[in-house]
Amino acid sequence: MSFFPRTAFIATLTEGLFGYPKWLYSAIRHPVMWQGALISTLERHLNHQTFSRRKRIAAGAFATGLFTAVPVALAALVSRNVRHSPIACGLLASCCLAQRSLHEHVEAVAQALENKGLSAGRQAVSMIVGRDTSALDEAAICRATIETLAENFSDGIVAPAFWCALGGLPGTVFYKAVNTADSMIGHRNERYEAFGKTAARLDDLINLPASRLSAFWIVSAAFFTGQDWKAALHTIRRDARHHRSPNAGWPEAAMAGALGLSIGGPRLYNGEVANVPWIGKGRQEATPADIRRALKLYRAACTIQCLTFYIIFRNTHNSRTQNANPIRN
Repeated sequence: MSFFPRTAFIATLTEGLFGYPKWLYSAIRHPVMWQGALISTLERHLNHQTFSRRKRIAAGAFATGLFTAVPVALAALVSRNVRHSPIACGLLASCCLAQRSLHEHVEAVAQALENKGLSAGRQAVSMIVGRDTSALDEAAICRATIETLAENFSDGIVAPAFWCALGGLPGTVFYKAVNTADSMIGHRNERYEAFGKTAARLDDLINLPASRLSAFWIVSAAFFTGQDWKAALHTIRRDARHHRSPNAGWPEAAMAGALGLSIGGPRLYNGEVANVPWIGKGRQEATPADIRRALKLYRAACTIQCLTFYIIFRNTHNSRTQNANPIRN
């Protein structure tokens, strides 16, 4: 029982401190890219436009099962061979987290706005959001950046760590495979709506606990960093359920409330306006300073999560030690 919290602790600590090494990326790329290549191959061969909707849903369900089962089976095999080394499993699981890279990409937006102006800010934010950025003003860039930070904290950090704590390395890989599939084929358009239906629904399901947990980490971080944790709780209760995603609204509402901002709102995707509801009742005029406040919350939330895994591991380890060595009178 203590094995998996220790693995999660090692994974979050390692990735938070060092990220994914550039030399390793140059040598073998990133494991998510391997998963993406498998997903792309299966999609090309199985997602035929001539199929009926029912057949495309079935083909997508089969593909989702296959490109999830293959990496999970490999992870289980590796985990079995190194079952006495949670450090090895933790190091491998750290590849599925993105604490450091998310921080770097978000900070790059603040730096671009502060040092190079609006055009550079639009370019920087375009690296982390899917909406059209060509017409965004500074406040819209900052809001988009903070939204992305909150949402990706949930599905890029908390969720893989949560599944690592529950299922070790195979649990982490299972989550990452499904999440990668959703990001690639879980779109509501003519090509992917039917084929990616299973991946999208499964991703929503496995992100449910992590999205609530991520909101809790942000509220806790607000408490410890002097931000408005009470407003964060209030905003979660009022606005989280109104988000178009069943999960993203939770960390976004927590972040908006803690920072005293309103985020969300209408935006452009491929030239079409998406009427996204506003979250939070604070200022809409977000600034680069607000991005940096959000990053402070983010760092604190990541630290709280990592320490929690350590506390769980130590408590379960001590409990097992005591049970294995009872005091004899």
